[in-house]
Amino acid sequence: MAKRRMRNKKIRFVAIGAALATGGAVVALLPSANAADAKTPDQIMQMCDQSKKINGEQQSLDSSFGDSFLADNCDFVETNFETFDGPTEKASIDFPNCEPNATDPAQVSITWSATVGQGEGKYSSTQQGGGGGLFGFLSGSWVKHKGTLEMTVDSATAGDTEQREVPVGKVLHMEFTPKLQRMTGEWRVRIDAVEQTTVLPASPEENFVAPEVVEGPVILPGAAGAPGIADGTSKAVLEDC
Repeated sequence: MAKRRMRNKKIRFVAIGAALATGGAVVALLPSANAADAKTPDQIMQMCDQSKKINGEQQSLDSSFGDSFLADNCDFVETNFETFDGPTEKASIDFPNCEPNATDPAQVSITWSATVGQGEGKYSSTQQGGGGGLFGFLSGSWVKHKGTLEMTVDSATAGDTEQREVPVGKVLHMEFTPKLQRMTGEWRVRIDAVEQTTVLPASPEENFVAPEVVEGPVILPGAAGAPGIADGTSKAVLEDC
């Protein structure tokens, strides 16, 4: 894992308020909490990104950026996984059979193609560097599900060439409905309790939670080791000329 650059500052975090309005994240309420101490999900994610350990992996500080972590531990905990139909999209050009003197159905060869993008996290994304950043730490949970696309891949494609018949007075095109999947979970950040010393007062353990949602295509195995293709349903659609 590449060394992580941290801001050159030492911060002591105190307890934060109740549930966050954005994203529905619930944050632990400690006796010293007040409204001024509340953290947004983005702030919690910054703490996660700058934790000593992320998903059990020890992180390193770049010496040129000081020696302060913002938290002791951050783990992603999956809470739900589901599959569902994505939005239907047009996947081919139109094939008309609209000539004034047409009397027979037209036999056409239709090549169609559809691309399904890899979803990004709610507070982490591929812009953090493909498999790097916090988005990369989601990969272990994501790829354990059958048919999931690796998070280092931006998209998957489905397509085929089909022989179709276009009735007189109709225009035919192909549509594709991808099968998608959604992983829901939480980033759980912890700051360990500190015992009182002659220099610093004691502080209790603090816990923070930010929600995470990642969506992406369901993948079918590719032939002979080729990249997998997006799963879904294609259908021919007929419209009047």
